[in-house]
Amino acid sequence: MTPRRSNARMIQEWVTAYSFLLPNILGLMIFVFIPILYAFYVSLHDWNALSPKVYVGFQNYVTLISDEQWWHSVTRTLLFSVVYVPLLFCLALLSALLVNGLRGKSVGVVRTMFLLPFAVTSVISAIIVMFLLDPRNGLANQLLSLVGIGKQQFLGSPTQAIYCVILTLLWINIGYNMTIFLSAIKEIPIDYFEAAHIDGATRFQSFRYITFPLLRETNTFILIVTTIASFQIFDHIIVMTKGGPMNSTEVSVLYIFKEAFQMLNMGYSSALAFVLFLIVFAFSMIQLKFFSSKD
Repeated sequence: MTPRRSNARMIQEWVTAYSFLLPNILGLMIFVFIPILYAFYVSLHDWNALSPKVYVGFQNYVTLISDEQWWHSVTRTLLFSVVYVPLLFCLALLSALLVNGLRGKSVGVVRTMFLLPFAVTSVISAIIVMFLLDPRNGLANQLLSLVGIGKQQFLGSPTQAIYCVILTLLWINIGYNMTIFLSAIKEIPIDYFEAAHIDGATRFQSFRYITFPLLRETNTFILIVTTIASFQIFDHIIVMTKGGPMNSTEVSVLYIFKEAFQMLNMGYSSALAFVLFLIVFAFSMIQLKFFSSKD
């Protein structure tokens, strides 16, 4: 093949590749990067969405430094993430390992059972859980009474509400993440496990030295995506608790929402949103660096 033909083919491959990528690139530009830049622009102004913007520089950022309620919401979000992300990761991986060990028609039934909650919209799933956790007539308290445990307030308790939301999201998202893990596990060559079995390795040793290391990229993907999602939790909070009781579930996104659409502090809420973006970006980069590093 002549150099001219080789170059023409290479250009054609690049054009074809970027033609397929173009819709995604445009989507990221329109719905992600441009809104981020516009949020930063708005954060430099005092604006109530009704009157013209007034440029105030970095005054909104100076204000948020001393905003205790904002930092309390960030702390609650961190607590939510620290509890939710490891639980989801471990339970999804354990579920994938268990389903991978099943054989026959039961595999499809079990996978469907795990995925059904994910198919339910967030609002409907939140309402279902609210009925189950009703302190007066909810099924959860009825089951607890059978083992001699008194009625719990659940969503009405400042100490229990956030964990009820976490359990709800675990119920919804385990199946989806389990499917991702299961697909990755099935991509591991069976020869590795057969060789380990011949050498006398136990199932735990096979998991520790074969399965888990070969899931590195999947582990990194799920940890980063679930961490980002945990910082963006909003819909279940607004439906189930509205940030209560006693602001115990007022996470960062809900606080930003209140500042923007209840207080009409569009400039200040944009500054909060941009700071939250920087926090999430920093956490994602740390995770990417830590979990994708080669030993």
